[in-house]
Amino acid sequence: MKEFYSLSEVADMLSVSKETLRRWDKSWKLPSVRHPMNSYRVYPFTSLRQFNSIGFMFDETPHEISDRPIQKFSSIELFAGTGGLALGLEKAGLSCQLLSEIDPSACATLRNNRPQWNVVEGDVAQIDFTPYADKIDVVTGGFPCQAFSYAGKKLGFEDARGTLFYEFARAVKETQPLMAIGENVRGLLTHDEGKTIQGMISVLEKLGYEVVPPRIIKAIFHRVPQKRERLLIVALRKNEGLKFDFPRPHKELYTLSDALLKGRLFDCDVPDSPGQVYPKRKREIMKLVPPGGYWRNLPEEIQKEYMMKSFYLGGGKTGMARRMSWSEPCLTLTCNPAQKQTERCHPEETRPLTVREYARIQTFPDDWAFSGSISSQYKQIGNAVPVNLAEEIGNSIVLTLNRYYSVANAQVQRQ
Repeated sequence: MKEFYSLSEVADMLSVSKETLRRWDKSWKLPSVRHPMNSYRVYPFTSLRQFNSIGFMFDETPHEISDRPIQKFSSIELFAGTGGLALGLEKAGLSCQLLSEIDPSACATLRNNRPQWNVVEGDVAQIDFTPYADKIDVVTGGFPCQAFSYAGKKLGFEDARGTLFYEFARAVKETQPLMAIGENVRGLLTHDEGKTIQGMISVLEKLGYEVVPPRIIKAIFHRVPQKRERLLIVALRKNEGLKFDFPRPHKELYTLSDALLKGRLFDCDVPDSPGQVYPKRKREIMKLVPPGGYWRNLPEEIQKEYMMKSFYLGGGKTGMARRMSWSEPCLTLTCNPAQKQTERCHPEETRPLTVREYARIQTFPDDWAFSGSISSQYKQIGNAVPVNLAEEIGNSIVLTLNRYYSVANAQVQRQ
């Protein structure tokens, strides 16, 4: 455990901006100190005890991975994408019986890497899940966020019809798994003033499931060198005595250096791969941005040239002309590393991150090959669940199922 944490590390841990931390410093809510070795402004570990959201940092209990499955546990995944969630669950010991995905390039990625997987390509609405009834332990999926809420009403299954969440709920209804795990962006919590997620919870409850209070999971606390957050929705079949523990956060944070260079996460530097390139003038401008910097680090005349009308608008716009830093986790990856609003420039070379660098940041292994065009590969990776995070979710699923089947099997033996 470190004695001191930097400004950027504390901002990531607490989900606040660096500007907020600077205000807290001035108001003495969270004062910084000078590091004894280099005089940088840092925060003593002990000063962070006041924040309940990172209370796990002070827990001295060793972090242990859950047990391996005591028997074969099966799953079905909807909206499987390029396989980040499925691969992580496989690493945890789960066996996926069906993966549904509509994008042909993503399906090719899944088939090429795991020929044994049952990948069903096309519209999920055309899949009949009834052959898997009572044969599946868990249904998973990152369904797109579509609103279907009505103020003052508890929604049932049919109210969700026409949305992709309906197809997720239909898979649950037709297979009756012990668990259902949905993952989504954190914005789903507040979408339509919270009515959308409440509608989803209502649907699952009507199907006979108890929904654990949804939780935001920070990838940086789960062996992922990226400032990515996902919302986890966990539904447990009622009257089965099931108990789910969310993945326990790790105390160690990983940086872009850990992702791209040989070290704690990977045993070699990131392999070469194709990637986008900047046009000549943009490259000249981006060359002026230091590691960890963005458009405000440019000379004012170039700021105006690059930002155009955005220069005169409010807001920090911190994603524009943004260069990553070796010493920090990467910003959340998007579907394109060179979008003007969400730039992801290499910390040292003046270019966008490559496909393989994208994959490393999402903790895909180097032998996981992506199919389709370069733009499709970026999109597949940018939309994926980080593999290491998915593995930790899988560990929590396995722990839940191990408990359940240990009791169930013992009861059978006694009869």
